[in-house]
Amino acid sequence: MAEVLILGAGMVGTATALALQARGHDVVLADRRAPGRETSYGNAGVIQGEAAEPYGLPTRPLELLSLALGAKNAVRVTPAGVADQFGALMRYLRNSLPARHRAISAVYSQLTGRAIAAHEPLVEAAGAGDLMRPHGFRQAYADPARLEADSRNAERLARDYGRGLRLLDGAELARAEPGLRVSYAGAIQWEDCWACSDPGGLVTAYAGLFAQRGGEVVEADAQSLSADGSGWRVAGPDGPITAERVVLALGPWTPTLLARFGYLVPMVGKRGYHLHFRGAPTLNLPLMDMTVSSVMSPMRAGLRVATGAELVPMTAPINRRQITRAEARARQMFDLGEAVEATPWVGTRPCLPGMLPLLGELPRTPGLWVHFGHGHQGFTLGPVTAELLAAAMAGETSPLIAALSPARAMR
Repeated sequence: MAEVLILGAGMVGTATALALQARGHDVVLADRRAPGRETSYGNAGVIQGEAAEPYGLPTRPLELLSLALGAKNAVRVTPAGVADQFGALMRYLRNSLPARHRAISAVYSQLTGRAIAAHEPLVEAAGAGDLMRPHGFRQAYADPARLEADSRNAERLARDYGRGLRLLDGAELARAEPGLRVSYAGAIQWEDCWACSDPGGLVTAYAGLFAQRGGEVVEADAQSLSADGSGWRVAGPDGPITAERVVLALGPWTPTLLARFGYLVPMVGKRGYHLHFRGAPTLNLPLMDMTVSSVMSPMRAGLRVATGAELVPMTAPINRRQITRAEARARQMFDLGEAVEATPWVGTRPCLPGMLPLLGELPRTPGLWVHFGHGHQGFTLGPVTAELLAAAMAGETSPLIAALSPARAMR
């Protein structure tokens, strides 16, 4: 019997395995697929140390109407998606109001501010430095008025949270990215970011480091989880896998499993899509084109074009509207070849209404721990919150551990 079984081998679960292992725990890391093949694989590949405030919902009626009508490509809303998540969306909206959002950001900014320092030793130990480009991330604007407004907000964020920022005019952006075929009014460049050319590969490297240090990585289905006397078990390929404690790090699938144990966890699932394209010229840094709210990231597999958010049930069929708009813009920006994949990759970001992840032992179920709900920033925050969970498991307390306790959001 292991001390700790971690279910979910994405960035969050794999980082948790490493953090607990570093404190001397006997840990088994389990997933139905190889590490880094689910949601952690599909993001834009940016460790976003600049992300001081979580994404809130618009709170003004006209902005909400524009969102609902799909006026921008950043978010696609469907009636089924709203109905499926209505209660969670209403809580999310309340937490988006200015006073509450400021309070949440005071916690959130502490987490993202630690991201680069938390990843750096793992990247080095895992021998994954060739995947990383520690030079920033850009948002590019065709509309001068929007650039001016967003630049003012960026300067506020840089000032209030101590984030590194450069404002580029159109000529400076063109010199920085000579492969661009379109002109922009300018760009916001965030300095406190690292770009990764293979997000799934980075998670795989972290899992390899965990195994190299003596950890066990196995295939197992989290849905088989059950209590086993004073511990826990799941069905493994060679028989039951048992442990004294279990950590659920299953991202958007965590609430479904928790419901079996009597916990109701409202969650907003924000679906995202991506495609890779051959033949793109070198892009020096990931670039978010604000016209279509799409991030273009240089990857091993080609240029990754990633979309914003789609509010749909997790089982909804693929809708290519956002990725089609993003691809059309990318073809204006670059001389692209064919798509690498016939079908867009699709995944769901696990966004809790409180906009903060949850970590800790569940209040009514000793030995059952959770670590999920990172929203858009699981890839960024996995190692940060993993350290906090490991500290909590050791009996340590802190304001951050208390702020992320599952007792505040579960019933």
